[in-house]
Amino acid sequence: MRKSLMRGALRGLPILAGLLMLSGCDAVLFDPKGPIGESEKSLILTATYLMLVVVIPVIFMTLWFAWRYRDTKQSKATYTPNWAHSTKIEIVVWGIPCLIILALGILTWKSTHELDPRAEIVDGGEPIEVQVVSMDWKWLFIYPEQGIATVNELAMPVDRQVRFHITSDTVMNSFFVPQLGSQIYAMAGMENRLHLIGSEVGTYDGISASYSGAGFADMHFKAHVMSEGDFDAWIEKARGSSKVLDDAGLAALKEPSEDVAPTFYGQVKPNLYEQIMAPYMDGMELGMSDDQMRHMKKGGMHHDSAEDGMSDHDASGHAESAMATEE
Repeated sequence: MRKSLMRGALRGLPILAGLLMLSGCDAVLFDPKGPIGESEKSLILTATYLMLVVVIPVIFMTLWFAWRYRDTKQSKATYTPNWAHSTKIEIVVWGIPCLIILALGILTWKSTHELDPRAEIVDGGEPIEVQVVSMDWKWLFIYPEQGIATVNELAMPVDRQVRFHITSDTVMNSFFVPQLGSQIYAMAGMENRLHLIGSEVGTYDGISASYSGAGFADMHFKAHVMSEGDFDAWIEKARGSSKVLDDAGLAALKEPSEDVAPTFYGQVKPNLYEQIMAPYMDGMELGMSDDQMRHMKKGGMHHDSAEDGMSDHDASGHAESAMATEE
C-alpha cells in the first residue's frame, strides 16, 4: 500500500511542478496595454484555438480507443485483423488538418501585413521620434526633437504613437516591451523601425529578448506611458540634467556595464544616432561622400557637413532616407 502511494505521489510531481510554474508566471502578453499588443494577443489565441480543434479530439480518441479496444472479454469492439482502409477516416484525418493549415496560412498572411512594425498606426496621431541604441548592457534612448537622451528609461504620451528607430552599437539584441507588443531586433549598422502606442497610463517592463553576454539578465528598462502634461514635465526634468551626451559621454557609455540605473542627459550632440551607426557602414549605404563619411566617423558631422555643402538637416535626412531604402 505504501509503495503504491509513493508511486502515485511521484507521478504527481511533474503535474505539481507545472502548476507551480504557471502560478509564478506573469502572463504580460495576455494583459496588453496598447492596440498592437491587443492584436497580437488575439492572433495568439486564435491560432491556439484552431490548433486545439485537432489536439482535443486526438486526446479524447486516444483515451477512448485504449478503453474500447482493451484486451478483455467485456470488450464489445469488433475484431477485424485484416482491416486496412477507410475512405471516411482518410477524409477526416487529412481534410481537417488541411483546412486548419489553410486558415492559419490566411490568418498569418493578413496579420503579418496588418502588424508590420514599420507601418504607421492608423489614428495614432503625429508620431514622436525615439532613437534606440542597444549597448553593453543598457538601452540608450535619444529624443532628437526634444534634444534629450536617457539610459534605461523610456517615456511616451498615452494614446499617441511613437516611432522607434532601433540599432545596436554591439552584438545583435532584441527590443521588447511585452505589454505594448512587437519584439524587434537591434543590429549594428542597420536600422529597424517600430511603431507602438500605449493606451493606458502606467509603467511597463521593457527587456532585452536576445542573449547578449554577461550583463544580459539586467538589461531591462521601464517604459512610462503618461498623460501629455506628465510627458512634458518628464522632458523638462530630463532637460534639467547637467549631463551632456557628447563624444566623451558616448565613449563612457560604450564601456560595458551591468545593472545600470536610469540616467538623464539634458543635451545631446546633433546626429549622434547616425554617428553611432557610421562605423558599421560605408558612405554608399548612408548616401554620403567619402569625406563626409570620414568626418561622421570622427564625430564631426555636425560641423563639417555644412562645409561640404550639406546642412545638418539635409545630412541626417539623406542618411535616414538611405537607411529606409535599404530596409
